[in-house]
Amino acid sequence: MSCRISAICLAAALALGSAAGVRAAPSDAREAGSNQVLAPAMTAIDVDEHLGLDVDRGLSFVDHTGKRVTLGDFLDGKRPVLVTMNYFRCPVLCNVQLNELTDALHKLEWTPGDEHFRVVTVSIDPRETPELAGPKRQNHLNSLGRGDDVDWAFLTGDALNVRLLAAQLGISYTYDPEQDQYAHPAVVAFLSPEGKIARYVYGLSYNASDLKFGLIEAGEGRVGSTIDRLILSCFHYDATLGRYGPFAFGLMRIAGAVTVLLIGTTLLVYWRRERRATA
Repeated sequence: MSCRISAICLAAALALGSAAGVRAAPSDAREAGSNQVLAPAMTAIDVDEHLGLDVDRGLSFVDHTGKRVTLGDFLDGKRPVLVTMNYFRCPVLCNVQLNELTDALHKLEWTPGDEHFRVVTVSIDPRETPELAGPKRQNHLNSLGRGDDVDWAFLTGDALNVRLLAAQLGISYTYDPEQDQYAHPAVVAFLSPEGKIARYVYGLSYNASDLKFGLIEAGEGRVGSTIDRLILSCFHYDATLGRYGPFAFGLMRIAGAVTVLLIGTTLLVYWRRERRATA
């Protein structure tokens, strides 16, 4: 089993080592195919990471079915929550981000709503309603291909509750009335089962492994198998990229443990053979 763990670590390191990621900026919208030039205020967005802080469980929203919910309804004390802040009529950035997130979730062996995690997407546009959220959610569930019984909530809310959640997560965004668009960073936040901010992953595209590692960390040991946690020890979070990368010392520790185990096993077999020969 230890050999298998080492092989998994090395294979994962090669896969992640070849992937590059950067934090998304407003210019990503133009690179994704928009010809519009954003107003100067639209570039004044960023993420001020609030790691270790708790979100307000009482923040109120409306889900894709029209039901009034609170943020605490999604924090069950058992499963971490993956949170994104987008808006549903966004012409470029949100579509790219949510499509790429859906693709990464499709590649992940876990499904939102199982024993591992939940997903919440909150609209930053207070004018949006469940009539927009419902079809948007269904489109992504269709692309995900895991059926309709998936715990991915698409929420809308008033300006105050949306701004409060964004402020607590450290996510700044701004509205350009001339273009009727919002500028916002492309980021996924991970909450612990109790609502503590545990990790951020940035970019317009995501690796399934980044999502899994973020959920394992946010889950505080309550999600993922022993092997999953051992694999995570082979990687570290690179704050400059907003992603996970191979961790040399972690790989060396695993490789060293495997080497010791192999040598010990070989010596044990040799010792038993010697005992049989002398007997």
